Amino acid sequence: MVETVTIALWAANMGLELEGPEAFLAVAERQLERARRAGAGLVVMPEHLGEGWLQWAPDGLPESAEIPWLAEEARGILPPLFAAAERAGLALLAGTVPVRVGPGRFRNRAHLRLPDGTTFVQDKLTLTPDERDVAAWMFEPGERLGVASWQGLRIVTLICLDVEQPGLASRLVADPPDLVLVPTDTAALSGYCRILACARARAVELCTAVAVAGGVGTVPVPPARPNVSGAALLVPCETELGSTGVWAETGPLAATAGDGPLLIAREVPLARLRRLRSTGAEVWPGFRSVPPEAVALDPAVPSGETVEEQAADERVG
Repeated sequence: MVETVTIALWAANMGLELEGPEAFLAVAERQLERARRAGAGLVVMPEHLGEGWLQWAPDGLPESAEIPWLAEEARGILPPLFAAAERAGLALLAGTVPVRVGPGRFRNRAHLRLPDGTTFVQDKLTLTPDERDVAAWMFEPGERLGVASWQGLRIVTLICLDVEQPGLASRLVADPPDLVLVPTDTAALSGYCRILACARARAVELCTAVAVAGGVGTVPVPPARPNVSGAALLVPCETELGSTGVWAETGPLAATAGDGPLLIAREVPLARLRRLRSTGAEVWPGFRSVPPEAVALDPAVPSGETVEEQAADERVG
């Protein structure tokens, strides 16, 4: 296993005007090159990154046709995007795109492409109301949470709302991943703050690194499609890791210029985190010493003791 990994997190400018697939790929390749020059080994792009592709969609495309159209665009855009990442020697989480999984059936899917050409996919498991809307985006949820392997690391992708589900994290506690990737798409500050708060919780309870990347700005197609987000690399709140749990962060931002910020989280200490999980963490994993099924959840019953009596009991004990 590698000791550290430098990760580039792209808070993509969703308000950037694009004329076609070639323009998008040129922007993405610029960011990949910036990441390579900065010494990154992995680049993370936002959820629904392809929403900006609607700028070159056919005139009059109804909302109900957006997801099928975007899925077809992704089929043409992902291969050259992967090829650019391979030329740069980078692993790439290419945000998420719609993928057709059957007649009239689509999933919101993340692709993790490794430099050797291996591809891991993860479908979003927990859909937002907009994503479930059969009259509009009509996604269906995924069915499994996969653990990818790269350079001896175990990597899990939790797409946006998925990171807000403690039930998913509880499935990982017995054998936590080395890195959690969170591509996200949030329209308001409240959404970004929820994602960040839950990502920090996952970093603490799994004693792992969590990488968050979201798009910023309003997509220049009607209706208004705002994005308030940023990027962050989060770790457990351990003294030897700086205490705060924030390894690197930019945002939140409601608008940005150019291609959008590329946050470089340098030398994320993944091997050190693995050692902390084994021994040496300040409190983790003490919460695992009590199995959930051993704790009854019952209505609280008044003890009958006064505060003064409880204090006396403590002095006697």
